[in-house]
Amino acid sequence: MFDSDSDVVLIDRISAAARVESVAIAARLAAIGALDTLREQELIESIFWRTDPFEEVAAEVSAALRISRGRAGTQVHRARVLRDKLPLVAARLAAGEIDYRVVCMIIARTGIVDPDVWAAVDEALARRAHAWMRLSEPKLRDRVDQWIAKLDPNGVRVPPNIDDERFVEIDPSSPGMTSVWANIHATDGAALHQRLDALAATVCPNDPRTRQQRRADAVGPLARLESQLACLCGLPDCPAAQKRAAANAAVIHVLADQTTLEGATDDPGCLRGHGILPAQSVRDLAAMAKLKPLHVPTEPSEPAEPGYRPSVALSEFIRWRDLTCRFPGCDAPATATDIDHTVPYPWGPTHPSNTKLYCRTHHLVKTFCAGWSDRQLPDGTVEITSPTGHTYPTEPHGAGMFPALGTPTGELNLPEPRPRARTAAR
Repeated sequence: MFDSDSDVVLIDRISAAARVESVAIAARLAAIGALDTLREQELIESIFWRTDPFEEVAAEVSAALRISRGRAGTQVHRARVLRDKLPLVAARLAAGEIDYRVVCMIIARTGIVDPDVWAAVDEALARRAHAWMRLSEPKLRDRVDQWIAKLDPNGVRVPPNIDDERFVEIDPSSPGMTSVWANIHATDGAALHQRLDALAATVCPNDPRTRQQRRADAVGPLARLESQLACLCGLPDCPAAQKRAAANAAVIHVLADQTTLEGATDDPGCLRGHGILPAQSVRDLAAMAKLKPLHVPTEPSEPAEPGYRPSVALSEFIRWRDLTCRFPGCDAPATATDIDHTVPYPWGPTHPSNTKLYCRTHHLVKTFCAGWSDRQLPDGTVEITSPTGHTYPTEPHGAGMFPALGTPTGELNLPEPRPRARTAAR
């Protein structure tokens, strides 16, 4: 069907089809909402009780769409929310500006928002949702939860007061094994995650276990307050025997506005790798943590750094501004990324307007795969151009949640990006 189309035309067809799909879904949900309104009005005007209008409409939708009662009920629920609570978000979907995935996330995360702030939540999310289309599920959840926390702190799906829900269960499972299941504070979970990784890394490269198996085996040394996992390589001269100080401590990093620490606002913080952290949790943690101001380069004329490697201060800023790999759809955390010079050094300086995060895979794609190029704007936005010539902007996730991190850091007079030439197909 598309055998004679170029790659550019195919990409455009894909994008156009996605927009048409969003418009069609919006029309379906609007029709379900209208049918629901009609049946409710019929019930009001009738002297006979038939059944719950929800069940009646779900039955009709189930039959018409040839889907189960449960799936039809979900359709009715979402149609009602868009009709009654999120009309501006619904309009974005109807215009093809956002997709069903974004709408479903918004509906799921706003389920317990106070009715008094529904209009404000609808307006705030509708104004920004189109810019969140490229975000992954965790990032999208963070953005929605952040705005709910700003407008209704008690409406976040994980309420600020979660202490009553925490537990740790350790039960026998299969012979010789135990299952561990827990719901603990995010900060404690981040520290535990780090410690298991650190202990798992104290063996030599010849250890036969997978990373997950080594993490599981590290629970024992952690419980016994040991700082090393025994290596199973079986070599008499195992190099891990001399490696001792790898896992003595875990450090977690949380970013928050000063106004949150002072109690002037309830804007949530961010626990790197885990998402938003409720304001009260931030304040509780700050009472026992080391506080360090994050240097945000705000001077447009801030000079470039002299070498290839960014300073500690610049590295910290870049990792907090970006939080993850900047390639579209990639969620590789800041701790697993490289700091990439958008215009390669030394043609491009070591400067916040010319540096951002790429995971190793996408760093290699950008650098060595033909047809790819990128350019960076002073606010941290990265525009990535694919081999077909299509351009995809990506917003730094940290700056999206903390606007101060997106303060323009200065225009640089740099050469335009030149992608590696592609070899013509034969």
